[in-house]
Amino acid sequence: MTTTTTPTFKRVWMITGASRGIGASITAAALAHGDAVVATARNAAAITERFGRIDVLVNNAGYGLLGAVEEASADEVRRLYETNVFGLLNVTRAVLPQMRERRAGHVINISSLGGYRSVAGFGVYCSTKFAVEGLTEALHAELAPLGIHATVVEPGYFRTEFLEGQSLVTSPRVLDDYAASAGRLREAAKQISLNQPGDPERLAQAMLTLVEASDPPLRLPLGTDTLQALADKHAFVERETAQWRDVVASTDFPKLQAA
Repeated sequence: MTTTTTPTFKRVWMITGASRGIGASITAAALAHGDAVVATARNAAAITERFGRIDVLVNNAGYGLLGAVEEASADEVRRLYETNVFGLLNVTRAVLPQMRERRAGHVINISSLGGYRSVAGFGVYCSTKFAVEGLTEALHAELAPLGIHATVVEPGYFRTEFLEGQSLVTSPRVLDDYAASAGRLREAAKQISLNQPGDPERLAQAMLTLVEASDPPLRLPLGTDTLQALADKHAFVERETAQWRDVVASTDFPKLQAA
């Protein structure tokens, strides 16, 4: 557990997955800002006893799984969900009671551009982030009347070690039929790793801006690559919906004609 005992801290953060990557950058920025940080502790009650409160929860712990959906084994999928989804839920449920009691706090769930748009080769990983997006949308609606904020952060490719061995599992099963889809991403990941366009330190500063906001957003996409991914998906959905509009509308009960 990493802490600061400065009596004048503005906020108390609890950050999971703080030992490396984005979590480490957020931790450093929060400490430099004069806040207290608890990094990946299991007992929220003990934290509250020491600091009196948890102002910001950052659910950042997680890892990636690279491979086609069919290539991933049941065990690989289960372990990924245990960390990326069930772990997030467990921590959130542990922290929310004291936030509800105080009618204050901010839950920040780290998703990904893959939580908004899935791609071949990262389908199972993206599905966990889709789950994070859905959970955060619900939390936003449930917690807003209680004075508690909920935000899902959607980073693009940031220059961390996410695509390296400690943060990324690659399915050992390789099926030749997926060489032109998921297989291409397997190869591309090697070139992208440690050459990503996003700056983790700038991301951390954006997180400080987020928690300072009086009316923080439900979603915060970070990186121009994420903005492009969102725009591309919106355009795709609009084109496809327009193409199939007659079929979509045909499933309603017929409206009675006025006499």
